[in-house]
Amino acid sequence: MYLLDIHTHSIASGHGSSDTIVELAKTAAARGLKLLGVSDHAPSTMCAGTSSYFRGLAMAPRHRMGVELLYGVELNILDYEGRVDLDTVTLSSLDYAIASIHRPNLKPGTVCQNTAAYVGAMRNPYVSVIGHCDDAHYPADYKILVSEAVRSHVLLEINNSSLSPNGYRGDTRDNVRCILQLCKAAGHPVLLSSDSHGKSHVGDFSCIEPLLRECRFPEKLIINHSCAALKRFLLHE
Repeated sequence: MYLLDIHTHSIASGHGSSDTIVELAKTAAARGLKLLGVSDHAPSTMCAGTSSYFRGLAMAPRHRMGVELLYGVELNILDYEGRVDLDTVTLSSLDYAIASIHRPNLKPGTVCQNTAAYVGAMRNPYVSVIGHCDDAHYPADYKILVSEAVRSHVLLEINNSSLSPNGYRGDTRDNVRCILQLCKAAGHPVLLSSDSHGKSHVGDFSCIEPLLRECRFPEKLIINHSCAALKRFLLHE
């Protein structure tokens, strides 16, 4: 049973996220989740949260509807050196940060350039997760990414939205298979994420599950099975 989902977006993300954090928490509770992470888009995304919004999350409630809440951010990777769009003071006030490439902020590069962008972001001490690095528009060297994820103590995300029939990142299945097999060989955990914009898909990993079975991916390496394991990972324990 999956107990957590930490890549979700509230109305603060703009572009189609119409539900509040309370509504996300209600849905998480109804679907049996014990922990919900809200990771709204960082300021370089149009209509997304400002730096002051993210700083204010330090005062937000830690439990709603019986669900524990973590507050993070989905950062934009801005260049091939892996720079991101929130300052370290703001990032230090959050529970975690996901770093992702989005087309409005960084045009697709070569395999070497895209790989370097992800690696640079992983070396940021406040980045805990690399988001949807399966994107077919941004080919990358997954052997390097998994090796760096292990070295930098970063989770690679397996993104349900990428694998959905109406996904817009191209056919990501082979990339996801490669990530899963390399993480399996390295004994490194992965994070399953809904990437839900609004409440509709909170806790939905249904498009991921067939590939997990196909790759015979060990349950012990799926961090969504344990809230304690996720929190230990985020704390580098």
